[in-house]
Amino acid sequence: MGTIVVTEFISLDGVVEAPGGEDFRYPDWSFEVDRGPEGERFKETEALGAAALLLGRRTYEGFAEAWPQYEGELADKYNGMPKYVVSSTLGDPRWSGTTVLAGDLVDAVTRLRRDVDGEISVPGSIRLVQGLLAHDLVDEIHLMTFPVVLGHGRTLWPPTPDKTAWRLVDATTYGDGVLVTVHRRAR
Repeated sequence: MGTIVVTEFISLDGVVEAPGGEDFRYPDWSFEVDRGPEGERFKETEALGAAALLLGRRTYEGFAEAWPQYEGELADKYNGMPKYVVSSTLGDPRWSGTTVLAGDLVDAVTRLRRDVDGEISVPGSIRLVQGLLAHDLVDEIHLMTFPVVLGHGRTLWPPTPDKTAWRLVDATTYGDGVLVTVHRRAR
């Protein structure tokens, strides 16, 4: 059975919007802080360990535009692995290995967890992650917290129907103070 692993770049004030994007008040804000070679290695190892990607439409479109033009181990992994996109508007995905999940989020993700053996990585995808959290479908959260307060932008944490408990299983600082925490759902 698959596990849902959310992975986010986040500011101290909880902003996750466009950490590497240009269509934002503070473009590429996460790249202003050096996460060092160990931080880069953490993200690469995290991605290489995933069995599949689960993405919202907007994140999918960014990945699908970027990754096919790259080469190397990470690009080979992303371009060759199964990708699932939660969308009611995406009709014809062009990135190889992509399946569109339409309809009820809980049903679609429950089926996906049954069908995929291993980690199902959910990078970015704010709205999707908020829906997964609201329905208690997340097994693990990886936060790469950058030492910056943005004061503006979309945050990760929406109101949820109930309280949930998490265990901190790892905390490491990389580069110029980028804190990576791994939290596992306590059930």
